[in-house]
Amino acid sequence: MTELVQHAPVTKCPMNLDEIDLFAPGAQEFWFDAYKILHAEQPVVRIPGEGALPGTDGFVITKYDDIAKIVSDPIGFPQPSYGGAMMGGGRGNEPEQLDMNDAMARNTLRPNMEMHKQHRIQLTDPWVGATGAPRHREMITRTVDQLIDAWIERKPGEIEFVTDFAAVLPQIVMTNILGFPLEDMPQLKIWGEAQVRRFVYGVGHRNLLPAEEEMENAKALGEFMAYVHEQVTRKRSEPGDDMTTFLTQVDYYGRKLTDTEVIGVIFGMHIGGLETTQYALAAEAQILCEQPELFAQLKADRSKLRFFVEESLRVQAPTQGLSTRMAGSDVEMQGVKIPKGSILHLRYGAGNRDPEEFECPEMVNLERPTVGRHLTFSQGPRVCPGAGLSRLEQNIAWDRLLDRLDSLSFTPGKNDFTHQPGIMLGLWKLNVNFTKAK
Repeated sequence: MTELVQHAPVTKCPMNLDEIDLFAPGAQEFWFDAYKILHAEQPVVRIPGEGALPGTDGFVITKYDDIAKIVSDPIGFPQPSYGGAMMGGGRGNEPEQLDMNDAMARNTLRPNMEMHKQHRIQLTDPWVGATGAPRHREMITRTVDQLIDAWIERKPGEIEFVTDFAAVLPQIVMTNILGFPLEDMPQLKIWGEAQVRRFVYGVGHRNLLPAEEEMENAKALGEFMAYVHEQVTRKRSEPGDDMTTFLTQVDYYGRKLTDTEVIGVIFGMHIGGLETTQYALAAEAQILCEQPELFAQLKADRSKLRFFVEESLRVQAPTQGLSTRMAGSDVEMQGVKIPKGSILHLRYGAGNRDPEEFECPEMVNLERPTVGRHLTFSQGPRVCPGAGLSRLEQNIAWDRLLDRLDSLSFTPGKNDFTHQPGIMLGLWKLNVNFTKAK
């Protein structure tokens, strides 16, 4: 059985199994090439010594059907535990920062699957789920237009798409939804980066940071926790029309939430509401620059926009993989025996490009049947609760950008298309030229 050798430098596209290490420095630039080899030759790969406990291993799962089976069975494949702390997260495939408040909130608000379901229905769906997200349509549209207004008259028409649009939109939207002061956004951005630091700069499939960096990051998260506590206290005495106020007032199983529980939910919402949408918007802009005929098609027929967003999410999944499940018993997948207690690294990005599930998987196909069956937001009972909000932001953003732009193209000589490290597929920058709509 082929094994992944940790941290071998990657400087070229892998040509065979022996050259594949999904977690090596620079590997993110060649993930899609590696997935083709893994699908064909070794769809389940052992990571020696990378399990939850000494002497146990991790396993990378790359096939669509296997990942779908795992995420739909939270009893057979529970979340891994490391000395009592949960790793990775309980919100589908969204990273969830390990902190005491979140762990306590999870234990009291959703300790079992029935309460997990009610947690979604009662606490998060009304604000960020598919049913609740549309309440923010006007605010999102206004924000998109304001961001476009800031650069639409530039001559020549050139922007850095990440900092001028993709990163700012979800930050403003989530700050408004939570009811935090907009003037606090610069500091909130710093804390948001601290929440995802381990998933960008952490090592291996468990996203481990050196002890010194972990302590420094924990200090920043402690400051964020204190800030959120201040906001919760303020909202209890000065309620508004926002999610934080809602969480302080809602009845959950016949009682009010404690401050610790409210903070735990807000932590999850804040981390999940930023990077995923940022990376998706940047990837979609890159696709449209690469395929100007697709830009023209969408501009002429907005009924195809929803399909474009879903296909882009599939081929360029913002979260490529997470080690969020373990084997609850001895199992076998793709002919590989996986012992009970093994950590499973679910490679969502690979599953989304499984040729047995998606014909011509690298293509953005607006006519693809059952669009939206991708694994980008996971599936099953732990699907990402903020998927509805992210989809809404992306659809509104491109609807307004298509209204206000006649073309979008790469700025010559200003892009190297490199991605940040870690398990998130995020462009560092994307310089584009635009033509204002006539």
